[in-house]
Amino acid sequence: MRFSVDNVPRPVTIRSTLLKAFVVVALAPAILLAGLAFVKARQALQAEIEQSLASQAGAIAADLDKVLFERLQNAAIWSRLEVMQDLQVQDVDRRLSAFLARLQEGYGGVYRDLSALDTAGRIVASSRPAALGQVITHDRSDRKVSLSGTPLTLSLPAPGAVGPAASLSIGAPILSRFDDAPLGELRLEFDWQQVDAMLDRAAGDGRTLAIIDGSGRLIAASRRLREAMVADAGPVSGWTLIPTAAGAYVLDATPAYGATVAVGVGRAAAFGGFDGLGWRTLVIQPLDEALAPIHRMVAIALLLLGALVGATLLLAAWVSGAIARPIVALTEFTRRYRRDGRLAGAPPGGAGEVGELSTAFVEMVGHIDESQRNLVRASKLAMVGEMASVIAHEVRTPLGIIRSSAQMLRREPGLSPEGREMTGFIDSETERLNRLVSTMLDSARPRAPVFVPTDVHGLIRRCFALLAGQASKKQVVFAEALEATDPVAELDAEQMSQVFLNLILNALQILPEGGTVKAFSVDLGDALEIGIGDDGPGIVAEERERIFEAFFFRREGGVGLGLAIVQQIVQAHGGTIVAGQSPLGGALFTLRLPRHAGPHSS
Repeated sequence: MRFSVDNVPRPVTIRSTLLKAFVVVALAPAILLAGLAFVKARQALQAEIEQSLASQAGAIAADLDKVLFERLQNAAIWSRLEVMQDLQVQDVDRRLSAFLARLQEGYGGVYRDLSALDTAGRIVASSRPAALGQVITHDRSDRKVSLSGTPLTLSLPAPGAVGPAASLSIGAPILSRFDDAPLGELRLEFDWQQVDAMLDRAAGDGRTLAIIDGSGRLIAASRRLREAMVADAGPVSGWTLIPTAAGAYVLDATPAYGATVAVGVGRAAAFGGFDGLGWRTLVIQPLDEALAPIHRMVAIALLLLGALVGATLLLAAWVSGAIARPIVALTEFTRRYRRDGRLAGAPPGGAGEVGELSTAFVEMVGHIDESQRNLVRASKLAMVGEMASVIAHEVRTPLGIIRSSAQMLRREPGLSPEGREMTGFIDSETERLNRLVSTMLDSARPRAPVFVPTDVHGLIRRCFALLAGQASKKQVVFAEALEATDPVAELDAEQMSQVFLNLILNALQILPEGGTVKAFSVDLGDALEIGIGDDGPGIVAEERERIFEAFFFRREGGVGLGLAIVQQIVQAHGGTIVAGQSPLGGALFTLRLPRHAGPHSS
């Protein structure tokens, strides 16, 4: 079936089908497994990252509450020291200020300033002399806490305060030992940069840390947030949306980060009677940065997948080509046979089932072609039979009368030389027509062979002897290469003599003067192979199959029945005959005859 290029797409070939099948079978599982592995690895890594963020946030929250607990504990204890009673006698200029200076120095910069205030809020003693006389007022936003029964006041760093300006003020009341009357307040200025430094040390691997209070106000942050000036006044958009419970969460932090982030939330547990300040510690990491190893793995996997695709395509192309090649060759062989009607260029059998199928198909086509030729030959011979019957009835008797009349005329006295020549022509031509009729009758009604053990070499030599006279007229040489050690075979000597005579006569008629006709023989086990070859012009390859067809001839004056009768006789003996090229350069007819007549030869 042919397909129009304009209307219908080209049919799918077996090679393209195999190639697609190989690609799907090889690549689909690989892509599916790679995708599944990526999803599972991403989920596992994200879960591990979230757990790590939550654990780090909880640890930093605990450390921060421990630091604040120590600072609050210092304030509660120091406010009850005996030296603080100097506020009662107003003896504060030297002794209390010196004491506070020693404390501040002893803590190595943990406190920016230690001050004692009177009941009016005026600094009357300080580790920093320049602060004396300043008045400190409490803000409404100050936080009230209690530690071991001591009420404390916390003043958070001013919103947006970063660097040296940021500090946490802790105030503890100083009470009289005699009547618990308020004498003033001990104020500790805790250096808030130490909290920033703690967050900076904990930050890394793309993580940022922040501390927010209960209202969502950002009160401390690691360097990345500080440099981005996210710690601005008031609540920062998005912080209030962070859950209060400890754990790990994935949030859309586009306003601050421009991406989705994983957030670990930490809250320290109460310890030492301190319930904490209710602050939340946040460890933040953008998901894209956190999952960068997975993305790198995906990039590498894609490169490997690309290489796998290329290798698979090459291998699939080679394998599909190897599988489809014999089928494509078989298809091309079938197309040539349908187009030209000749069995030429049979594809190689190959290995496996495809090779077996190819061999069987070629053999089947060969049998069909041979059956078709036999049918054509039989049809032609049947036509010859009909013609022979008509000729034998209508032509043979008149031919006999004409020939007898010509012979009688030749015996008449006084016949001129021209008349004798003409009667000779009549005699010879009627004889030729009689032989033609006889040949047609022989081909139309061949008799069954009578099988008798016969020396084939003897038959060939006898045929050479019968035709020696004709050969000598053209100076043609008969040669022998009869190498078969056992030349005896069961056959009909008369019919086989007709075969050899026909083949040798054909050679004599086609050869120029001085040519050579040579007979060959060789043993083939249960068969005997005989060849009749010459050094004439030979037979072109295109005509070697058709030369045995009835009425096919190239020699002038021939009728194309001689070789058809030869093949008919050989096949009746259960043998085969083929035409080819002789070692002498001309035509070669090779007969293969079974030594013993079987059921197929009857």
